[in-house]
Amino acid sequence: MATQIEVAKHLDLSDRQVRNLLADGVLPGSKGKGGFDIEACRLAYIRYLRGLGSSQVKPEADPDFPEGIDPLAEHKLTQERLRLTAAQAEGQELKNDIGRRRAVPTEFAMFVFSRLAAEIASILDTLPLTLKRRHPDLEVRHIESVQRELSKARNRAAQLDERLPGLLDEYLATAAD
Repeated sequence: MATQIEVAKHLDLSDRQVRNLLADGVLPGSKGKGGFDIEACRLAYIRYLRGLGSSQVKPEADPDFPEGIDPLAEHKLTQERLRLTAAQAEGQELKNDIGRRRAVPTEFAMFVFSRLAAEIASILDTLPLTLKRRHPDLEVRHIESVQRELSKARNRAAQLDERLPGLLDEYLATAAD
């Protein structure tokens, strides 16, 4: 005859697991204090394991993980917390870079470029007239030639918003080298 602790040690289980198996009727009960038949317990446990292996016996639910709850939920939650923490750290680093004036938001860059393009366009629009006033000896064909070139430059500047993503990709490709 053996105690519950001796049965647990013999079957290489925890005392708690032996109690659960006794409560589920897997292991035979004791015949008084310290009255477990260790041979009968071993035989019942082997039959139980064989039943689990052949799917004839449904494994008991782990009390720590009720049915329907993923036993890896804690691990997954930890992974998500790590991912969130990394994203928050990256966001803070970006804010710090902006504060140190090492990076600028793309919206700001687009605002600056559009303002700059408008100022340049204004200067370029008045350039032929300014040239004509300062240099009256210039012929009309020279002024028209300058106007054509200025028109090309204005059109190219007007397409900047469409070209910016490609330019950014090109910059990042060269910066990575």
